[in-house]
Amino acid sequence: MNDSTTVLIVGAGPVGLTAALALARAGVSLRIVDAASGVAKRMRASTFHPPTLDMIDSLNLADELVDQGLPVPQFQLRQHESEDHVIFDLADIRDATSHPYRLQVEQHRYCALAIQALSGMGISVEFNARVESVTQDADLVTASIQGGEIRAHWLIGADGATSEVRKSLRLAYGGKTYTHSSVLVSTTFPFHDCIDNLSDVTYCWSERGPFSLLRLKRLWRASLYPGVDDINAAADERRVRDWLAYIHPAARDAEILDLNPYRVHARCVDRFRIGRVFLAGDAAHLNPPSGGMGMNGGIHDAMNLSQKLIEVLAGADHDLLDRYDRQRRTLASERIIPQASANRARMQTRDRGLQQKRLAAHKATASSRTASQAYLLRSSMIAGLREADNIE
Repeated sequence: MNDSTTVLIVGAGPVGLTAALALARAGVSLRIVDAASGVAKRMRASTFHPPTLDMIDSLNLADELVDQGLPVPQFQLRQHESEDHVIFDLADIRDATSHPYRLQVEQHRYCALAIQALSGMGISVEFNARVESVTQDADLVTASIQGGEIRAHWLIGADGATSEVRKSLRLAYGGKTYTHSSVLVSTTFPFHDCIDNLSDVTYCWSERGPFSLLRLKRLWRASLYPGVDDINAAADERRVRDWLAYIHPAARDAEILDLNPYRVHARCVDRFRIGRVFLAGDAAHLNPPSGGMGMNGGIHDAMNLSQKLIEVLAGADHDLLDRYDRQRRTLASERIIPQASANRARMQTRDRGLQQKRLAAHKATASSRTASQAYLLRSSMIAGLREADNIE
């Protein structure tokens, strides 16, 4: 495995594969390695925002991905007990995107499509290849992998929250981890048939605590916040089924396809580039899942970085790559993480009066086309991307 390439991508999730596709379509030689044995099928992210779909469209994968998913043009905020709700329609921002809807589809389906497209270009993912360390000099990066080394002119670390690339760079992962654990449940229970006026994407306040319901083509996902610290206690099936029954009594005995407890983080490194090595996605920043910004932000990292690398490889000054750091790190630390954290905090209250007050404020926003557009441009991540583009 003692070889060299132009770009080595560490991590074959949606972020690494997006970078690989963008670079490969520009004719850049690359290799992709991943520590896992294959694409993980376990349920993770499932929301693709409009600008992300625009980017995926530029990679010629959007149509196939949309065919596998559920386009959702409207989403809802709802007070569970009263059933009072407000609906936001992404048609209000159709002038800003070619995809005025959220696409609900499992991230592993996107990864499978990306791997297939790369295979058609003669590029395969090298699985079971764990990067143990990364070193660099003025000309090359060397990644040590069990069984050998790979040398590259540039390296992209898209290897997730426990990134070995980040650890090799000795970058601190500043921020915090929230105390309470969360649980993501996938189920075949037909919430849409049982709850009146339910949208396919619904964020709920309730007197028991917040939850969200996200519909995919073949199932529903429920994000639950049990209010306990211990991750195993949060995922206890009896506790989860009690929560589902609170949402709808008939859901207590629902078929559970997947049950995934997780910690919520708000973290960001202070540099996305060190020399010839870059970090992208969860390797660089983590945010609360409220609003579905994590995977999307990582894909945006990958597209931004790939475009700049392509320009540098065509002769542009290497200083252009520092702009990737300035644009994406600023956006992650000052927009994505605060916005996702604010979304989380806004939903946490169990006080019915405060819930109704916040719902009324959202209704006022939805009733004004100008205010609705501004809100949707923020929540769909379009406004942040525009801001980042203006950072020199």
